[in-house]
Amino acid sequence: MSVAALASPLFTFAALGNKAIGQLQLFNRTWPIHEEVIDRNHPWLEKELKELWDDPNRMLIYYLPIKGEIDLVSAVKYGSRLKQGDRLIVGTKPRVLVKRRSWQKKLSQAILNIPYYQRYARPVALVSLALLSVIFLATLIYVSISTNTSLADALYFSVGMITGAGGKEEVAEGAADYIKIFTAIMMIVGAGVIGICYALINDFVLGSRFRQTLDAARIPRKNHYVVCGLGGLGIQIARQLYHQGHEVVVIESDPKNRFLRAARVMKIPVIIEDASISSTLKAVNIKKAASIIAVTSQDTTNLEISLTAKAIAPQIKTVVRSGDPQFAQSMQEVFEFDRVLSPAELATHSFVAAALGGRILGNGMTQDLLWVALATMITPNHPLCDRIVQNAAIKADFVPLYLERKNTTLHSWHLLETRLRPQDVLYLTMPASGLDQLWRNPDSDSLLDRLEDSLIN
Repeated sequence: MSVAALASPLFTFAALGNKAIGQLQLFNRTWPIHEEVIDRNHPWLEKELKELWDDPNRMLIYYLPIKGEIDLVSAVKYGSRLKQGDRLIVGTKPRVLVKRRSWQKKLSQAILNIPYYQRYARPVALVSLALLSVIFLATLIYVSISTNTSLADALYFSVGMITGAGGKEEVAEGAADYIKIFTAIMMIVGAGVIGICYALINDFVLGSRFRQTLDAARIPRKNHYVVCGLGGLGIQIARQLYHQGHEVVVIESDPKNRFLRAARVMKIPVIIEDASISSTLKAVNIKKAASIIAVTSQDTTNLEISLTAKAIAPQIKTVVRSGDPQFAQSMQEVFEFDRVLSPAELATHSFVAAALGGRILGNGMTQDLLWVALATMITPNHPLCDRIVQNAAIKADFVPLYLERKNTTLHSWHLLETRLRPQDVLYLTMPASGLDQLWRNPDSDSLLDRLEDSLIN
């Protein structure tokens, strides 16, 4: 359990425009948890909760009515309607985009990105052009001084002279002294140009410039996500966005970053530049990007990157990392960034949830209450064994998500009507503050110890 792994989903959700208050691991995916506040314009106003219960793309986690107290399962059972001021904690199934780009689109993108990656190939191109110019000049002079020298012989001699390979020396041997002096000068100049050319080509191919050129050619044109900082948090965010089908480009200043290989294995373009410089952000098409996520290890660097991005593209969605929770709130209020998040603060809730024991699937925080999602295996001595899920949920104030039974999954109304048996695995959510009350129920005969022992480890 790492801070980066726990906090990265919330950064990802924020970049996608979802103001998540937590996360939930269900069906091998990370679901964002968010709070729906029912106002007069909300589409769910006066809608029965049981209408929302059947949707497989949505998990109802907890219900906070504006008047009275009623648990979610009871509200679903008795057909309660959502009123203005009610709050509903909901988990939403993440969407995975499927994009298949043809080779024609890839080629057109590479051509359109020529202005951005020419900087990496420019030194090699200029030196190569200088070398060809020297060869052309020498060939032209040797042809002009002797009518007996063919163009092919002059070119052959010029190339051999400049590269040091030799050949057709008779072109210059019988010439005037000034031609011999010119030949000597060309040998010296050619040796220098060839040396520089070889060095640049070697650096371009074996160094990082060739890799940079390939990455620059794959920079998306629009609706992509720019991740600045390829640390533990940055690689997690990039990976999650990539697996959800979004186009991602990473900016990292350290050419020896340990996560470079992991990013490039996923074919995510990585630009080795300073993200706080406007030219770097323009090179990754920041004006047409969907969001920029500044998650370097330095708060001041993240602030500088975000302000530079806002200056270039005022409308861009900006998600910023801050190590200090208090500074994060001030930064968001002063600079009006979309979200400023503190990984340490986000991960604290998960560590608290994990301290409760068992297999913790997710958690969230709202109104100073910690919400915990967990999985519990039903054993013969389990306090919930042989009980109807609906009745157990109403009494214990938890919300069942789904049930695993012999390679089958039960959910929705079928789940509520199911009687729990040994070897069942029940996935549920409940407020952490309610766990203690549940376990200390006088009718449960030390329910705390038995329920804790039965949680999946």
